Amino acid sequence: MGDFTVFEKKMTAAGMGDAAIRAFRRNYDALLRNESGMIPEETISPSEGLASLESLDGGGEADAALLGKAVVIKLNGGLGTGMGLKGPKSLLGVREGVNFLDLMVRQILGLREASGANVRLLLMNSFSTSGDTLGYLEKYAGEGFADANEVELMQNQIPKIDAATLEPVAWPADPALEWCPPGHGDLYPALVGSGWLDRLLDEGVRYAFVSNSDNLGAILDPAILKYFADSDAPFMMEVTRRTAADRKGGHLARRKSDGRLLLREVAQCPDEDVEEFQNIDRHQYFNTNSLWLNLEKLKAQLEADAGVLPLPMIRNNKTVDPRDKASTKVIQLEIAMGAAIECFDGSLAIDVPRSRFAPVKTTGDLLALRSDAYEVLENGQVRLQASREGRPPVISLSDEYKLVDSLEELGVPGLLNCRSLAIRGPVKFAMGVVIEGDVVIENDGAETKVVPAGTYRDQTVRL
Repeated sequence: MGDFTVFEKKMTAAGMGDAAIRAFRRNYDALLRNESGMIPEETISPSEGLASLESLDGGGEADAALLGKAVVIKLNGGLGTGMGLKGPKSLLGVREGVNFLDLMVRQILGLREASGANVRLLLMNSFSTSGDTLGYLEKYAGEGFADANEVELMQNQIPKIDAATLEPVAWPADPALEWCPPGHGDLYPALVGSGWLDRLLDEGVRYAFVSNSDNLGAILDPAILKYFADSDAPFMMEVTRRTAADRKGGHLARRKSDGRLLLREVAQCPDEDVEEFQNIDRHQYFNTNSLWLNLEKLKAQLEADAGVLPLPMIRNNKTVDPRDKASTKVIQLEIAMGAAIECFDGSLAIDVPRSRFAPVKTTGDLLALRSDAYEVLENGQVRLQASREGRPPVISLSDEYKLVDSLEELGVPGLLNCRSLAIRGPVKFAMGVVIEGDVVIENDGAETKVVPAGTYRDQTVRL
C-alpha cells in the first residue's frame, strides 16, 4: 500500500507531464501521512487593513503598455451537468444569442480596442470542454481566438485512488471514470508543464488575472492591474465582505507565526472553533477566486519550491461512478488555486465590491442574470443595474427548475426592484410580470399555472 510508481506509470502513459506528476505525488504523500490540514483559531488573526477598489485611482485611460503585459486566464474546465447541460458551462446562454464565452471574447476585444494593446486570453480547458469550446470559438477565427495554440491551457487529470488499497482504481466498464480533475490549483503545474509560463514571459507578459468562467463580474480592471503592478507583490486575491449567507464559507486570515495571509475552509476548522469561524464581524472577507499573479515571481517561487507550490491537499471521498453509489469507493485529491496566497511572502488581498463576484451556480442565479436586474454592455461587461447598489436579487426555485430547459418554460419576469423571489411548483410568467420587494409564488398542483401580467410587491401569490 502506498507505492507511487503505479500512479506515475499510469499518468505518464496518459500523457501527463512531470509537473503534474510531482504535484500529485506531493498530495498523495500528504494523504499517506493522514494530514488533517487543521487551522485552529488561536494560530490566526483576522485580516484587516486591506486596500479597497473604491480607494484606488481608477481615472484616466487604460495604460496600454501595462495591459500589453497582461493575460486573462479563465477557468473553463467545468461542464454544466448540474444544470442539465451536456457541454461546457461557458456555452450557457445569458441573453438571446449570447453566452458566457461570447462575453469573455467581447471583454478582451474591448480592452484591446480601448488600449491598443494585445491583451491575451487563455482558457484553462479540461478534456471534457476542449473540443466544444474550440469548436464554438471558430466564429472568432478572424480575431485569433480559434487556434488552440493561442488560447488553450489544458488542465491535467489525475487518477482516482481506490479507498481500500490506496492504489489507482480500476473501472473497466468505463476507464474514463478512473480519472478526475485535480481542482483549480492545477493552474500552477498546468502553466509550467504546458510551457505556457515560459512562453508568456518570453513574450513580455508579466501579469495574469485569473477567474472562473461563470463569474461574469470578474473582468480585468485596469485600476486593479496598475495597483498590483505598482505593489510589486507576487500574488493578490480579490476578496469581498462576508454576509450572513456566507457564514459557512471559507475566509481570509493572517497566520500569526509568519504574518502570511491564508485561506481557511470549514473543513480546516476544529469543531471547537466553528463559532469563531462563522463570526463574520471577526473574519470579514471571503475569496472570490479572482487572483492576480506576477508571473516572474511565480516562476521564481516554483523554482524555490522544487517545482511544486506547497498547496494544502483537499481530500474528497466519492464513488468511482458518481451516478452509482454502490460502485467502488475512491479518494479524489484536489488543490485550490487561492490557497497559494500562503505560499508567497508579501501576498496581498484587495477588498472589491460584491458586483465583481457574480457566479452563476444555479438556475436561480441564471434567471436573475437574464432579467432586467442586470445589464449586458457591448464590451462584454455584465453588471447589476446601478439602482440595486451591488445587491443581486435572491432567487429560490423548487426542484422543477433544477435544469436550464425548465427556465425556458418559466419565462423571465421584471426583477429590477426585487429583493427576493421564491417559486414553489410549476408556474409560467405571462408577459409583463414585474416582481418588487419580497414575493413568494406557490402552486400546489401538478399542472402549470400562469402568473398573470401585473406588478407583485411584498406578497405571497397562491395560484
